[in-house]
Amino acid sequence: MMRTVVVVATLVLGAGAGMAQDAVKAAQDAMKANGKNIGGVLSPMFKGEKPYDQAAVDAALAQLNDTAKKLPAMFPASVKDAKLEGDFSPTPKIWSDKAGYDAAVASFAKVITEAKAKIKDLDSLKANFPAIGKECGGCHETYRLKKG
Repeated sequence: MMRTVVVVATLVLGAGAGMAQDAVKAAQDAMKANGKNIGGVLSPMFKGEKPYDQAAVDAALAQLNDTAKKLPAMFPASVKDAKLEGDFSPTPKIWSDKAGYDAAVASFAKVITEAKAKIKDLDSLKANFPAIGKECGGCHETYRLKKG
């Protein structure tokens, strides 16, 4: 009987660790997609390094919007102590300052929603892109750690 309990407990703990890693991987993938869309699509157009492309802007903003909707649930308490791979990890402030994190996420979501409605040409991209970068970067400064 005791052996069965130990085996079941080990499986449950292993499954929990696997689910935590899956949650972290999903969050990391979403952040990488954000980086590609902000740094590889929107920023080069904003800087004049790439021609303005409304379809690319719409796709980038759609992905950012999708991430903004998922962010509130992206870092469950189960990943708080998980050993993470990659160059970045969430700071403990995501859990210790949950109200602050939730406010930062809400602010990011609001900026993305507004940008989706407003960005229709290069001038409107130039007017709205700085707010996107500010919200994204501000959250990273407080809620993300660079390893190494």
